Amino acid sequence: MWALQRVGSIDFRMIAIICALQALGVITIASYSHSLLTESDPTTFFLPAVKSQLEWIGLGWGLFFFFAYFDYAKLREWVWIIYALSIVSLLGLFLTDPIARVQRWYRIPFLGIGFQPSEYAKFAMIVALSWFLERRAHISSFFSTVFFACLIVAVPFFLILKQPDLGTATVLYPMTLVMLFFGGVQKSILKFLCVPGAIILLIVGLIFSGVVPYESVKPHLEGVLKEYQCERLNPETHHQKAAKTAIALGGISGSGWRQGEYWRGGSLPAPYTDSIFSAFGEEFGFIRLIVVLALYYSLIFCCFQASAAAKDPFGRLISAGVAVYIAVHVLINVGMVSGCFPITGVPLLLMSYGGTSMVITMIALGVTMSVYSRRFMF
Repeated sequence: MWALQRVGSIDFRMIAIICALQALGVITIASYSHSLLTESDPTTFFLPAVKSQLEWIGLGWGLFFFFAYFDYAKLREWVWIIYALSIVSLLGLFLTDPIARVQRWYRIPFLGIGFQPSEYAKFAMIVALSWFLERRAHISSFFSTVFFACLIVAVPFFLILKQPDLGTATVLYPMTLVMLFFGGVQKSILKFLCVPGAIILLIVGLIFSGVVPYESVKPHLEGVLKEYQCERLNPETHHQKAAKTAIALGGISGSGWRQGEYWRGGSLPAPYTDSIFSAFGEEFGFIRLIVVLALYYSLIFCCFQASAAAKDPFGRLISAGVAVYIAVHVLINVGMVSGCFPITGVPLLLMSYGGTSMVITMIALGVTMSVYSRRFMF
């Protein structure tokens, strides 16, 4: 089950990239935490938020190596337990008291921490869909295969949407399309499934590019969406403007660590969670933002490389699913703080502050590493 002898087969590039992204996130969190103190030694680094993030990173690395040396093929035996636990945890949220007027987290007593089951549901969907598409490989072009695959995704999708958490639910859609593509589904069916997403992207693009004024479409949107959801499509909200302003103020080289007066002064909402890309950009500049994007590109490339080298369809699909999982988060998060997409609360994986997303991402990458390290085993 565990193969410690495969140490030489693991991808050390992936480990280096993950460490770099986590370090950049911690540096940004340390800058924001320092800004909250009225009196503090300027050299202070290990503030409470930093310590908390480092604890989650430490737990994440422990789980990463656990799953990296664990035989991913064994997940086939646990797939429906993994999937069922995700559904039960999502249903259980509706029996708890709302936190911040939404039902997205479990508050764990005595530990003072929260758990967001929707993050776990993303990984559970990847595993379940990989298992299902592998078993249906010989009839992947049948409509029934697509129907049941979509059903597997639809259950967590609508439960997450009900919380409500449109951002997280949105992530599942492109992940499903790419996994269906790797699963051998007919291109004509995939094109049909892409139509709703293409229409939504077109509408959002027209609004955020200014081609179609938000006020002119707002009356039509109010009949379909809730008021706060409509407001997210407004490209002139404070959060949208503040996120773009922070990046612009950073210029080419940035203002310097702990020198970003705009976001450290409280003008940027969620500066170390949803808007960490903007906060980092103000202090470190456009050049280092390109470095961050290059690191994410390299990580996604490593995941797709693991998919290409996988010894079986199950491993290939899991690795591809993890690659798209990371890519979609980066695309949406960077797009929303750059003024291209609505602010939806999607974190920048490995950099944003938060325990659940950090741990689940490290587990997903650990499983991908397991696929890669076993590429020569038949």
